[in-house]
Amino acid sequence: MLGVGLSRLGHGLGQVRAYCAMASAGKGLIFRQLFEPVSCTYTYLLADEKTKEAVLIDPVLETAERDARLIKDLGLKMIYAANTHCHADHITGTGVLKKLLPGSKSVISKHSGAKADIQIEAGDEIKFGNFALEARSTPGHTDGCLTYVLNDKSMAFTGDALLIRGCGRTDFQQGCPSRLYHSVHTQIFSLPSECLLYPAHDYTGQTVTTVEEEKKHNPRLTKSEAEFVNIMNNLNLKKPAQIDIAVPANLKCGIQD
Repeated sequence: MLGVGLSRLGHGLGQVRAYCAMASAGKGLIFRQLFEPVSCTYTYLLADEKTKEAVLIDPVLETAERDARLIKDLGLKMIYAANTHCHADHITGTGVLKKLLPGSKSVISKHSGAKADIQIEAGDEIKFGNFALEARSTPGHTDGCLTYVLNDKSMAFTGDALLIRGCGRTDFQQGCPSRLYHSVHTQIFSLPSECLLYPAHDYTGQTVTTVEEEKKHNPRLTKSEAEFVNIMNNLNLKKPAQIDIAVPANLKCGIQD
């Protein structure tokens, strides 16, 4: 899967730039979609063009210095580094970024079991300048999964709950297919049909989808709940390569002993 994702990534770079420009045009929003190739993780930078306050979603340890450099290059002030959940396939960059960018604070769900400067729950907002991200609880992949929705509902960051034509696995870390099914249908599919959805990962070179697309074309989540549960319970996936080091580190904001 990884080789396929990397081979197609070059074809998608123009699409990434186009969607970044389209999503932020006329709003005063600075937006960047960044990629870490080993775990195929997307990191998202959002900032208020006027106040320069910035939020980073799902940073990765190995690309923390890249992200900090970009933030400095753009003259931004990162105030929050937020995770969508406690990741199992990579170590978060939040701990390192707090050192590289003094004054920034880490954010994660209070139901994740992980440490952070700020623990949030459904209905809370992460504010930066004139913008805000609403936290929606979307458990099922893990107990502490959050989807972050921009205040005008034009874009949402779904973590591992909803992927492009897929979803996160449910066979470890308190996973539950029924909970995930209900989370996606009630908290993500209830957003406007044109809302852009940005996942935490993609393995095929795709960068963004919409609510309407996934409601029509997601091969798992267009099924009935019973069919979905059966699919998820029979995936027989290998465990993530980094899980034994990633989860313990991520429970401590990505800081390793």
